[in-house]
Amino acid sequence: MRIRVRDTTLFFDVEGAKLVPDGPTMREKPTLILLHGGPGFDHSGFKPQFGELTDLAQVIYLDHRGNGRSDRSDPSHWTLDEWADDLRAFCEALEIERPVVLGQSFGGMVAMAYAARHPDHPGKLVLSSTSAQMRLDRMLPTFERLGGEEARAIAEAYWTAPGDETLRDYARVCLPLYNRTGQDPDRNARTVWNFEVLLHFGKGEDGTMNLLPGLAQVACPTLVLAGEDDPVTPVGDAEDIAAAIPAPHATLRRFADCGHGVFRDDPDAGMAAIREFLEQGA
Repeated sequence: MRIRVRDTTLFFDVEGAKLVPDGPTMREKPTLILLHGGPGFDHSGFKPQFGELTDLAQVIYLDHRGNGRSDRSDPSHWTLDEWADDLRAFCEALEIERPVVLGQSFGGMVAMAYAARHPDHPGKLVLSSTSAQMRLDRMLPTFERLGGEEARAIAEAYWTAPGDETLRDYARVCLPLYNRTGQDPDRNARTVWNFEVLLHFGKGEDGTMNLLPGLAQVACPTLVLAGEDDPVTPVGDAEDIAAAIPAPHATLRRFADCGHGVFRDDPDAGMAAIREFLEQGA
């Protein structure tokens, strides 16, 4: 489905009912909005795995502007503030109140910007394998630990000068290091890509952002998920995020032998942590 939001049109998909029969009443479930990584990817990486949460929540998959099946819009609007405001406007258009927002990687950056700009809006946040600022001093040693000197050199070349040539080498050598277990070989084939927005963000805001000060505005329960073998959003970045969120809102969960997206490397434990968080206070 597609909906007009602000100055663009966004694609979204819905799994599970909002209202379910419960004796003489219709019980309302929370709405879980999933924000995908990238930028330049789409929501398909969440499927079919997150469908298992529909017993607890209505699940909405959203493609950011410029990404996936959403309209490209103007590159000048490919910013965290715009993506964050899109999320608020999307919820207003569909009359979604107090959503649970889960952001994976880049989606977590959007979620943090959204929570800082609209602190009274989210009901809960899940920040999965994400960073509030780029820390090459953490990324590069982790890439070297997992992939040797070649991986470190290629990662440094890409993150200091994102472009078509450095991206090709990075995709060949570094992307396979993101996860510690084999991933679905068809996942990339299912994804609708826009590498233009990936490089646009990498050359600009990705290298200059600092979302940590804004996290002081977070006013809802927040689960921070981190894999201890994540080279691109290292576990130290998750520790910084949890520390920047006012107590007692943040809970940090670290997972050994997991990389980028703990629900990918340890599906049972990762999804159990998300499920437990959804059930809290329900």
